[in-house]
Amino acid sequence: MKFGLFYEHQIPRPWNDGAEHKLFQDALEQVELADKLGFDHIWEVEHHFLEEYSHSSAPEVFLAACSQRTKQIRLGHGIVLMPPAYNHPARVAERIATLDLVSNGRVEWGTGESASHIELGGFNVDPKCKREMWEECTRETAKMMTQSPYAGYDGKHFSMPSRNVVPKPLQTPHPPPWVACSSRDSLRFAAKHGLGALTFAFVDATEAQFWVEEYYDIFESECTPLTQRVNPNIAMVSGFSCHEDENTAVERGLEGFRFFRFALAHYYYNGSQIPGETDIWKLFKQSEQESAGERAGIGTPDQVREHLEIMEKAGVDQVVFIQQAGMNQHEDICDALELFADKVLPDFKARDTKHQKKKNERLAEAIETADTRKPELSSLKNIPLVDSYPILKKKLEEKTEEVDEPEMSEDGKKFLNSIEGGTRQKS
Repeated sequence: MKFGLFYEHQIPRPWNDGAEHKLFQDALEQVELADKLGFDHIWEVEHHFLEEYSHSSAPEVFLAACSQRTKQIRLGHGIVLMPPAYNHPARVAERIATLDLVSNGRVEWGTGESASHIELGGFNVDPKCKREMWEECTRETAKMMTQSPYAGYDGKHFSMPSRNVVPKPLQTPHPPPWVACSSRDSLRFAAKHGLGALTFAFVDATEAQFWVEEYYDIFESECTPLTQRVNPNIAMVSGFSCHEDENTAVERGLEGFRFFRFALAHYYYNGSQIPGETDIWKLFKQSEQESAGERAGIGTPDQVREHLEIMEKAGVDQVVFIQQAGMNQHEDICDALELFADKVLPDFKARDTKHQKKKNERLAEAIETADTRKPELSSLKNIPLVDSYPILKKKLEEKTEEVDEPEMSEDGKKFLNSIEGGTRQKS
């Protein structure tokens, strides 16, 4: 089983001068440390307007910074919001490919449709159409990273003519695709489309086995890929705080994990927000605190190991730790990562190679079959000619001195006349 770190960039109120700067610098240090300690992935969200809960609105920038401070850790978008009002498919393809090049092929391409009203409304995305948008844009973005030139598309939610979208990613045909899953239904959806399941639901460790078995059963029997490669993997999130003293681990990590869940519910289920004013941390502190309950990966090394061994036995491919949450302190997070890497991680790494070999043997035939069902790339018998400036070309051919087309700007007219003058002088 592999291990990742999950970043929302949470920053509860009150905000002091320099607080966001410190938040991002601390996160970069944590990622650099995780890379040295042997963690496998980091996952960076994309959210907009979710004050306190997530200040990660430009994940491609943060991941690019991480790429230059690390050597081996995989850099995951968890996730790119795919409706075109958030991100045009061509821009997604360009950014993913560029990050893959500067990171030497370490990108994981997580996708999602978005869910919160404050985000969807902010970008005027129709909630009724967001699943269609995700499917259309994800499929076409994969083609853009694969095809030279991209054949173009005339769709319901976005259209563009044939263009060669550059650069192309280092990983071929493109980085591994994932999709955000918040329920067992969405996990089934991921399996049917050949996508890795980034499971952001808080699944009880003993229940994980049923999720895993269903995912792989569906992948083996029904998979019709949405993108140009399949990625049969399941990643599940877990709280995290590790210390030799159980009470210290709980004190350093449980409140932050509770705030994570409280703020999530605030934005996605039962909260109301006055932008720039609502204090979610204050609401959290005034709320009735839940009992410890399922602490997931919070405890001593032995307790954390026991939790993770259940996930491993269930067949989960990766556990993603939520360690930067609420008021959790940077120094405590780093201490917990180092202790985990020293006392817990080595045994799981030793077993992961065997797990991967067994899994690959099981899925080899299913992957081969799924590859035959990938979306076809439209063939271009005649690549269209694209003039740099159709009106300019026409004028140069006619060699007229007047420029009176109403659709051309004044700057365009001046530019055209200057070019024509230069052409006449040269001739």
